[in-house]
Amino acid sequence: MFKQFLSLVAVLALAITVSSCQNANDDVRDAARQTVETVTPANPAAAQPAPAVAVPTGPVTTMAFKDNGTFDFGTVTEGEIVSHTFSFTNTGSEPLIISDAKGSCGCTVPSKPTAPIAPGEDGEITVQFNSKNKKGARNQKVTVTANTNPAQTFIYLTGTVNPDPNAVTQ
Repeated sequence: MFKQFLSLVAVLALAITVSSCQNANDDVRDAARQTVETVTPANPAAAQPAPAVAVPTGPVTTMAFKDNGTFDFGTVTEGEIVSHTFSFTNTGSEPLIISDAKGSCGCTVPSKPTAPIAPGEDGEITVQFNSKNKKGARNQKVTVTANTNPAQTFIYLTGTVNPDPNAVTQ
């Protein structure tokens, strides 16, 4: 009988220990969950949606790219930098104001005019594409935002990037 009593006490002690551990785990989980829900992110700007690009207000105009907004750079070797200048004309009757030109990724960097383009005048946007780590067929897009309707126009660099035969593969 004493052995049965001792076994019962051991089982009860084990049950209390397991229950105690479970409650402690629940407490830890609840505290962690509350911390995650209330802590401000390290970079609050990263948690916010990207602000919309400011479109110039006022009269709208039109623009036309001389090469239809697409440049085929052909075939290059990975690591080469391709540069092309897109020429356009303000085909409207109001000054053309380009407020932004943005590449589809960090490897595509446009340079836009900062001054308004008068009606009938020409302007240029130069785009550089760094082909490092960009093998295969490419279609690099640049979004041009201006006082046009629609406000965004797209220009493209297309071509093929072959692997660098001298690159060390891992």
